[in-house]
Amino acid sequence: MKKQLNYYWRLFATGLSFSVFGIGGFLLWVIVFPLLNLIPNSPSIKKRRAQKCVHYSFYFFIGLMHRLGIMRYEINGLEKLNRPGQLILANHPTLIDIVFLLSRIPVASCIVKKKLCNNPCMKGSIINAGYISNEDPEQMIRSCVEYLKSGGIMIIFPESTRTVPNVDYNFQRGAATIALQADTLVTPVTLHCSPSTLTKAEKWYQIPARRFHLSMTVGDDILLDEFQAIMPKSIAVRRLNKHLQNYFSQQREKHE
Repeated sequence: MKKQLNYYWRLFATGLSFSVFGIGGFLLWVIVFPLLNLIPNSPSIKKRRAQKCVHYSFYFFIGLMHRLGIMRYEINGLEKLNRPGQLILANHPTLIDIVFLLSRIPVASCIVKKKLCNNPCMKGSIINAGYISNEDPEQMIRSCVEYLKSGGIMIIFPESTRTVPNVDYNFQRGAATIALQADTLVTPVTLHCSPSTLTKAEKWYQIPARRFHLSMTVGDDILLDEFQAIMPKSIAVRRLNKHLQNYFSQQREKHE
């Protein structure tokens, strides 16, 4: 009976959390960002201010899920993040990965799917924080490289979508291309969720039998020198992409 009550509580709490997320995102769009934009500043400062606003709202959301008993989390190596011009590459096991990452990084950008740009719960944050759409792949790469070269922090999931459980990684080459063109700090972040939940194949209400544990491990920087020396660049991109895929595959095997 105790386990059953706990399950139904977590189901209710999960629905409550995502309702708070949606309502909060809408209020940011229609109230918070318009008020902040009344303060005169340069576009870059306004963008950073919006990114911080998203960071604090996501920090609250993760804290809410934790306090409601939906999830636990641990972070290893956080001190390696938050460096200017840093490209953070992460695997993508759950729906809330980007929320969790942005909740720990006060000022950062990321790539978003085109359809989210019209989502009323996300539209305000995407526009005001200057997140980059994947609608035009070539423009997306240029924008990411420019942002990194200007000293911004970028978060990218090389898979471009959530991981399919028990299936080998299949990284797209966009992340490797951006890394080599920007020639900047590249830091891998491994996310692991146990038991698995909020995957691409699951609805929000298909919760696990117990609260899930999300761990984040920040690895050492990946040196690009050996890849930058490879010609032509198309081969360098393929080899770096393969290197990244192998790295995250090894990290997943360690957890399993």
